[in-house]
Amino acid sequence: MKANCWTGRNSVEVRDVPDPSLLNSRDAVVRVTSTAICGSDLHLLDGYVPTMQSGDIMGHEFMGEVVEVGPGVDTGRIRVGDRVVVPFPIACGACASCRAELYSCCENTNPNAGIAEKIFGHPTAGIYGYSHLTGGFAGGQAEYARVAFADVNLLKIESDLTDEQVLFLSDVLPTGWMGADMCDIQDGDVVAVWGAGPVGQMAMDGARVLGAEEVVAIDKEDYRLDMAAAEGYTTIDFEEVDVRSALLEMTGGRGPDKCVDAVGLEATHGAPHVRMYDRGKQAVRSGTERPHALRQAVMCCRSGGVVSVVGVYGGLMDKFPAGAWMNRSLTLRTGQCHVQRYLDRLLGLIEEGTIDPTRVITHRMPLAEAPHAFELFKNKQDDCEKVVLTP
Repeated sequence: MKANCWTGRNSVEVRDVPDPSLLNSRDAVVRVTSTAICGSDLHLLDGYVPTMQSGDIMGHEFMGEVVEVGPGVDTGRIRVGDRVVVPFPIACGACASCRAELYSCCENTNPNAGIAEKIFGHPTAGIYGYSHLTGGFAGGQAEYARVAFADVNLLKIESDLTDEQVLFLSDVLPTGWMGADMCDIQDGDVVAVWGAGPVGQMAMDGARVLGAEEVVAIDKEDYRLDMAAAEGYTTIDFEEVDVRSALLEMTGGRGPDKCVDAVGLEATHGAPHVRMYDRGKQAVRSGTERPHALRQAVMCCRSGGVVSVVGVYGGLMDKFPAGAWMNRSLTLRTGQCHVQRYLDRLLGLIEEGTIDPTRVITHRMPLAEAPHAFELFKNKQDDCEKVVLTP
């Protein structure tokens, strides 16, 4: 089959690779009908997530048709021929974390738990196409993919919604929603979102649905800010104005009630000397993060507010404002998205038209053009917000 493979820093290539097969009794094989490039794929592309190996199949946002199931799969839930979306974290459904709906912290699905323990202190769940740190599972930017614990993880789509309407249930929609959900939004809240990429846009939509009075998008790319403004959100171009001053002015000097970091470890926010400092440390691998968006969110949030982090961080950061966090009674919440927790509600919101995930799609390409698609997305060329690939 054809698959998009990581071949080194800033290099991917569509290759012929062996077809997947059932390795465990609860596996399924899915014929991929749609897949996408996620912003966190760029952290792999750029070499900031360790343990990638040449030839690893990329991609953790995908869906398709079940073509084979193992003998241990509950056929009352998943059968051959079902149309399904694949959540990116792999959950067993039975461990303490899964029972607490902390699916991305599953204790049983990462075969490389020892590696994760050394970096994170405890293992995390397996993730498709996201390095050997999270299990070395082949990703979904391919013609076929193996899905583990199929009867726990696959979301069956039984309506006539298009692939594009439901594909982002695999990651960016529930991730953005969780960013808003962790804010405990109250009526009248002002919610500021750092990053107007796909996850940021979905966080803004989630904040609106959950009752925010005003949602503020912070970015520097005109096309991203225009996309947010078209939904009625207030916008701040951080290259044009001082973000903290602008937020204080619009909130009577208090700061936003809730802040969402939808950027993560490759932030381009900040003054030139700050960007140079963070990039320099990252380049020589003396620090893995460029955390300016998170620093700024902490400093801007009103006292007693919530800072919610769904942008991906991988290791150690420098100059975290712990004093502001502690002394101003801020709550910091974060996590890889517990996708399975949100699927039924979000599918319902899509079906009733309350949320339209397709609004972030700007490019549609065949899988064979994945390297070009990565180049467009990484370099923000041709106003590229979100790419859907079709095998």
